[in-house]
Amino acid sequence: MGIIISIIIGCVCGFLAGKIMKGGGFGFLINLLLGIIGGAVGSWLFGLLGIDWGGLIGEIGTGTIGAIVVLWIASLFKK
Repeated sequence: MGIIISIIIGCVCGFLAGKIMKGGGFGFLINLLLGIIGGAVGSWLFGLLGIDWGGLIGEIGTGTIGAIVVLWIASLFKK
C-alpha cells in the first residue's frame, strides 16, 4: 500500500511543479512521471542537507521541490 501512496503523492507533486514552472512543463503525463522521480530526488536532496519534513504536507513539499529540480534539469535538455 505504501508504494501506491508514494506514486499518488509523486503525481500530485508533478502536477504542482508543472503549475509552478510555467513554460517549463512537458505536458500532463510527463509532468506526473517527472513528479514521481522528483519525489525521490527531493528526498535525496533533503537527506543530504539534513532536512526532514514530517507528515503528508512535508512529503508533498519535498516531492514538489524535487519535481521542480527534475523539471528544470529536463528543460535544459529540451532546448
